[in-house]
This record gives sequence, structure tokens and C-alpha cells, in this order.
Amino acid sequence: MEFMINKVPVTTDDQGFLLDLNQWSEEFAEALAKHLQIDLYVDHWELIWYFREFYKERLVHPSMHQLVVTLGKRKGARFRDYKDYEQHIYSLFPTDPIHEICRLAGLPRSEPDT
Repeated sequence: MEFMINKVPVTTDDQGFLLDLNQWSEEFAEALAKHLQIDLYVDHWELIWYFREFYKERLVHPSMHQLVVTLGKRKGARFRDYKDYEQHIYSLFPTDPIHEICRLAGLPRSEPDT
């Protein structure tokens, strides 16, 4: 697929993963989200930025467990329960949260958890 972002073509593979990770921008994430019919809100962006930061520091994606344990604790009383926060993430990205967030964050495909 190809998206025009600020008059520059940005190319992805057939699943929406960037071919050149350096071409990521918030505008790209918004265009891809629109294509995927996802409305991005604050909680979506929190996850996208968390993934980008995590990947930059470690060169691996966070697992669902790492995501829930780390961000769930930051949310306060509302998300102290692991399952509640995991359900919240699935409400934002119903199909496959890790895969979907990686696409929107401009990261390589995630490997299945083992």
C-alpha cells in the first residue's frame, strides 16, 4: 500500500507495515488508522508512543504481559486489575493488539509470543 503523507509517498507491505521504518510520523499513523477504520484517541496514542519508546530502547516489542503490567499500573485504581486493563486494550484494538499497535507505531511485525 502507499500513502501520501505531506506530499511524500510512504509505502507499506500488504498488511500496513512500513517498508522504511524511518518514514513513520503521526500523520502516517493517522492515515493508516483511517484506512483500518480505527479512530485514534488518547489511549491509542499512549500505546503507540509506549511501543515506539520500548522498541527504541530494546529493539524488541513489548509482550501483552509487559504492556499490561507497565501501563496498567500507571492508570491508577481503574486499571490495577490485570484482566481489566487487558480488556481495555482489546476494546481499543479488538483483533490483535500487539500486531495493530506495531503497525500504527511504524515498527516491524511482531513475532508471536512463545
